[in-house]
Amino acid sequence: MSNTPDGVQGITEDDIADYLANTPGFFERHAELLAAVQLPSPHGGRAVSLQERQIDMLRERIKGLERRYMDMVRAGNDNASIARRMHGWTCAVMRATDADALHQAVVEGLREQFLIPQVALRLWGVDGGGRPWTEGTDDDLHTFAASLSGPYCGLNSGFAAAQWLDGAPAQSMAMIPLRRQASDSACFGLLVLGSPDALRYQADMGTEFLEQVGDIAGAALARLFAR
Repeated sequence: MSNTPDGVQGITEDDIADYLANTPGFFERHAELLAAVQLPSPHGGRAVSLQERQIDMLRERIKGLERRYMDMVRAGNDNASIARRMHGWTCAVMRATDADALHQAVVEGLREQFLIPQVALRLWGVDGGGRPWTEGTDDDLHTFAASLSGPYCGLNSGFAAAQWLDGAPAQSMAMIPLRRQASDSACFGLLVLGSPDALRYQADMGTEFLEQVGDIAGAALARLFAR
């Protein structure tokens, strides 16, 4: 013979949960149950009251919000630092008055401002006066650069442009096509960033910063074609 009272047979925990969720006045009529409910503590085997458990949950939620806030603060500080560096680099590029100064402002400025281990630049279609960064390219490279709709980021898969970089062999690279305007299909140069760290430039990384670098460098270097 079942000890279950009539009308209770077949009731599940889900039924009870639905009832409590849809009967907000239940705990107003039975407030003593709230004080009597005991739940296992997440910090040990002891039992705690419902109020204590709720306080623990609120503490954990506050800690999570604090971590998110600190992450946002760090991201904001990092973005502000990048903006300052970008501003300084842009000003140096725009102040350059001749080809050599412009090349140095672009290449050395990126290396120093953004701590990029390896930076190289090549232009074509411009009279560079025998400067190495305006020579040594071929049609295949020009076609490859023109095919890039944005910066390439990833492992160095034996790219010819990697040979322009000084120092240890680059394991990862970013290659930025240079155009007079971002909407142009024609390309007149390639800016190459390299690193011995295979994870420095990855295929799934964001390229907004690199696109801005390419736009600024392209606009500045286009002056050489007007001389």
